[in-house]
Amino acid sequence: MTPRVAILGTGKMGAAFAARLADLEPILWNRTRSRAEAVGVGQVVDTPAAAAAAADVVITILTGPEAVRAAYLGPEGALMAPRGRVFVEMSTSGPEVLEELEPLVREAGGRLIDAPILGAPGVVLRGGAALLVGGDATAVDLARPVLERLGQVRSIGALGSGARLKLVSNSMLAAVIVAAAELEAAGEAVGLPKEEVFWTLARLVPALELRRGGYLERRHQPAQFALRDLAKDLGLASRLLQGRADIPVSDLVRELVATALADHGEDDISAVVGLFGHHLSRSPIGSPGGQGARPTV
Repeated sequence: MTPRVAILGTGKMGAAFAARLADLEPILWNRTRSRAEAVGVGQVVDTPAAAAAAADVVITILTGPEAVRAAYLGPEGALMAPRGRVFVEMSTSGPEVLEELEPLVREAGGRLIDAPILGAPGVVLRGGAALLVGGDATAVDLARPVLERLGQVRSIGALGSGARLKLVSNSMLAAVIVAAAELEAAGEAVGLPKEEVFWTLARLVPALELRRGGYLERRHQPAQFALRDLAKDLGLASRLLQGRADIPVSDLVRELVATALADHGEDDISAVVGLFGHHLSRSPIGSPGGQGARPTV
């Protein structure tokens, strides 16, 4: 028997989850109720507690650690629901919030796993995403009938393993996006047709195709993944990795994303293309403005 499902958070990804699980008539909650109603499936309720009380599996897919804490621990938070729920934290919020929540969930009679997702909302709608799952195997199995509808379930390890791997993954995504933007501009600068440069880069990294309009036409809306959200994730990754690993490339990428963020926070991450091209210094490497210089938007 498929569990009853609640989804806390109906942004782009939460809405895709709801659409994918529409036949289960999910219970939806969003801080702005109208956004949950706009999804057009399931039942919308006013509080996380009401959503969790009506479900067996409670998915949280929110903007960051503070939003996750509020949804679980607020006056009408999800932990006010009756005992026996499995809570699936799918936000990109880092492992620290999971460490904080786990004893509180256990005390409330629930089980907590993490399952951050790899894949854009469109991929979720096709059931083609990958879920990086961390947590107790029994709890994972209880949620599996729901999670497998969203994509491939890959068990990573103990609670928090999925969250850590998602930060590594998004750091890789950022590095690829920035490198592709630089090389697209570089190829054009030496006289190559921009479409052929992009075709070659996307041949090596097929996921770039999702952002063809951003690289070739500078169309960064609607945002599939907002630059401000990537910057948030890179901050969490830096906090996780600093002092534990040497990450000079990731540090540089984070600085470049922060530079682009000033003018393009709400745009798609493809907006990093604005860092390159004619804005780059032409100074020789090693001279002032050369090696180590940062391009400006």
